[in-house]
Amino acid sequence: MVNEIIIMLTNSLLYGIGRVRMSLDIFEGNLEKYADPLHYDDLYNNYKEDLDFIQECVEKTTHPIIELACGTGRLTIPMAKRGYAMYGVDIHQGMLNLAIEKEKASNVNIHFSKQDCTQLDLPIKSPFIFMVGNSFQHFLTNESQSALLKSVKSHLMPNGEFIFDTRNPILKELAVIDEVENTYTNANNQLVVEKHRDVYNHQTQVMHCTTIQNTLINNIDTIKKDSISLRYTYPMEIQRLLSEHDFELISMYGSWKKDSFTKDSKSMVIHCRLTFS
Repeated sequence: MVNEIIIMLTNSLLYGIGRVRMSLDIFEGNLEKYADPLHYDDLYNNYKEDLDFIQECVEKTTHPIIELACGTGRLTIPMAKRGYAMYGVDIHQGMLNLAIEKEKASNVNIHFSKQDCTQLDLPIKSPFIFMVGNSFQHFLTNESQSALLKSVKSHLMPNGEFIFDTRNPILKELAVIDEVENTYTNANNQLVVEKHRDVYNHQTQVMHCTTIQNTLINNIDTIKKDSISLRYTYPMEIQRLLSEHDFELISMYGSWKKDSFTKDSKSMVIHCRLTFS
């Protein structure tokens, strides 16, 4: 009997270590794009379509709301300003640091914490959890996607709702290597040339994106390189994943403007509800 207990405890420990290793491998090595939170904020801070959608969905909510992969607080902070009790979770400390600075400047109180979304440990359950910015694509494997849904489920109230978005895998776009070059002047009035190269692996359904940035500083080229990997998931995969974890699909839109989802939609906006009470 003692031996059986030891084996059970050992297996449990190994499973926990495996989950931590899975998270470190998938997330910690895939965050180069977020090395400059201020630049990220400049790129996306004025985007409001997802915020409008989310605020419409939570209009009558009085309980705390959880945002996963909250980044610099682009949605968390304006929702707190509207009086919602907000919890924001992200795995990138630099993004959270900027979010906290903005929180203080906005004179609101938000519970920000650095956590892995597949292993959430928050002191609350919520009727509403959301994750925007195509962050779902950071969950590169079937195992990590399932772990995310389990984690969300454990923090939802009965019949709670989960909203997230992900890019629609359009085959004609994924079938070719995409190479793009952009030129612009940055905030320091320096000329920047960015070269982007995206290569899709059809077996893993993962897009590997690389950016090489040349910035002219005092007539000297400064080169920076970063990369990111993004998982593409098909609509029927999404529905099966939701069903396996006791979620029912409320709606799937082709954009945050509630456009109908079609084969040519750029996005999938998924709104689902926990059926297990």
